[in-house]
Amino acid sequence: MIGQAPCIVVADGLFPSLPFLPDLLREAKRVIACDGAVVTLLAHGVTPDAIVGDMDSIPEELKERFADRIHTYSEQETNDLTKAVHFAKEAGEKELLIVGATGLREDHTLGNISLLADYGPLFDRVEMLTDWGVFMPTNRTATFDSYPGQQVSIFSLTPDTKITTEGLRWPLQERGLNSWWQGTLNESLADQFTIHLSSPGRLIVYRLLQSSQNKIKI
Repeated sequence: MIGQAPCIVVADGLFPSLPFLPDLLREAKRVIACDGAVVTLLAHGVTPDAIVGDMDSIPEELKERFADRIHTYSEQETNDLTKAVHFAKEAGEKELLIVGATGLREDHTLGNISLLADYGPLFDRVEMLTDWGVFMPTNRTATFDSYPGQQVSIFSLTPDTKITTEGLRWPLQERGLNSWWQGTLNESLADQFTIHLSSPGRLIVYRLLQSSQNKIKI
């Protein structure tokens, strides 16, 4: 998991109910709200450092109140989450944690998860945190911290990339994943597992959080 005080982008989806999240936000290096997500942040006692988007879902009162930190991008070729992620990149951030990007509308959830494959090359590390787990992109062979019994799913956006795994209960051996379900519902056997790629690819790895929500361990 990304260390303490990361840069956090808060999207306007379902805000995770993880009990440690408000403190994590208050301690963050920088908090960037996607447009209307500022309403949710304020409700949790957090004031964002920047508000990014096309400003179509932020109340007028908050536009005036936070005029000094609003960054408007009117183009419609990207969504507000992508605008906020690129803002973080331009601000020099190296690691990024994304919350509130899933839940509510399923089409938004699927779209935002798939966008992680685009965000991965922009940062040293980028993760998307939900109430249940963490999504993380990779485009090359990588080793992931884990724990015995952790539920793991692998999603590939490049079916021609052959995948070999070490440390998972049901190993893959030079296997291309042609559909999103094919790499799901695996299980870690130890404190780490490794995913080997035959060539650069676009993978998204999901790891379930420990059942105790009082701390992060992935």
